[in-house]
Amino acid sequence: MDIDATAEPEELGSPTPTELERRGSVAEVFGVALRLGLTSFGGPIAHLGYFRAEYVERRRWLDEPTYADLVAVSQSLPGPSSSMLGMSIGTLRAGLPGGIAAWLGFTLPSAIMLVLFAYGADYMGSDGWLHGLKVVAVAVVALAVWSMARSLAFDRPRGTLAIAAAILLLSWHHPGAQFVAILGGGLAGWLLLREQAEATTSDVRIALGRRTVIVCAALFTVLLVGLPIARRSVDNQAVNVADGFYRSGALVFGGGHVVLPLLDGEVVGHHWVSQDKFLAGYGAAQAVPGPLFTFSAYLGTVMEPEPNGVPGAALALVAIFLPGYLLMMGALPLWQGARSRVGVRAVMAGVNAAVVGILLAALYDPVATSAIEKSSDFALALAAFAALAVWKLPPWLVVIVAAATGALIGAL
Repeated sequence: MDIDATAEPEELGSPTPTELERRGSVAEVFGVALRLGLTSFGGPIAHLGYFRAEYVERRRWLDEPTYADLVAVSQSLPGPSSSMLGMSIGTLRAGLPGGIAAWLGFTLPSAIMLVLFAYGADYMGSDGWLHGLKVVAVAVVALAVWSMARSLAFDRPRGTLAIAAAILLLSWHHPGAQFVAILGGGLAGWLLLREQAEATTSDVRIALGRRTVIVCAALFTVLLVGLPIARRSVDNQAVNVADGFYRSGALVFGGGHVVLPLLDGEVVGHHWVSQDKFLAGYGAAQAVPGPLFTFSAYLGTVMEPEPNGVPGAALALVAIFLPGYLLMMGALPLWQGARSRVGVRAVMAGVNAAVVGILLAALYDPVATSAIEKSSDFALALAAFAALAVWKLPPWLVVIVAAATGALIGAL
């Protein structure tokens, strides 16, 4: 994937066109992504800042307008947004292998940490710290709802869409409810938000071979349609896991915390993982760097039916990230023309508002209903929220303190 930066370099700013066109190695991409995977705490929004500092300012692999365009693409497609951004930068730098190397480097540290956490969870001797992790998950999701609402649903029409989506999910407990909410949000955006949407132009020129685009788009569709058919046709737990995690990665808009209700429906709804272990692992995922989607590695490890352990972690991890990679590679060349259309941006505004409502519903059920059992739990959740939102403390530190507090309360 190349960027045509030979025209009007003064509008693009530094780095120069020559620097932009210089290709790097797969090993180089992996090394930089691994460094980010070890140090990028704070979730998807914070990752954007880490990426900008590393790729634009420090290494000068791409310029500000190019980076902004890639952020827009990754935020507008279903899947793990920060990981998809890293994949696209890696592909720009070292071709398709570079995109895979960028994903591996950014993902492996947190995935390994969560697998180790899953193996050690049964040997820590107390349920108190598990309860603390469940309570801090309430604060983390509440902060995500508040932050996303302020940027995506803080006016009357989009706020109304968000509340309507939350009401739909809270009143209709069906696996397809989230998908209906997303479709409804897109349709409402098309009908109601066109006057607010602004067309955006782009100077990015992406040159991927047509065959690559077609293969990625076809493979994404075949897996999305074929895995559910295979799941119904054969009695195989590996196929069930691949289908559940692939659809979770393929249908979630907003990445990060928004995948929570989809994964809950798959692994808890099918009794692969208990609700307590699910929320404890989700809380632990806040304490590690890298993408929140690596929560899937924890789930794959602790699932009761085989494959579990390390094979289950690998299967769940690849399955949940694969649709985002395929979508990013298939959609990048088409984005330049699409994002200049007001209608497309209006649809995305409606979808984003619906995503806020989906996360708001998840904040109540299953997060709060499973974690808040007494007034001291609510007090701990409030303290964790204040530490995150007011004091701006690192999420990993808040998670560790909350888990220790939960263990202390449980021991009293």
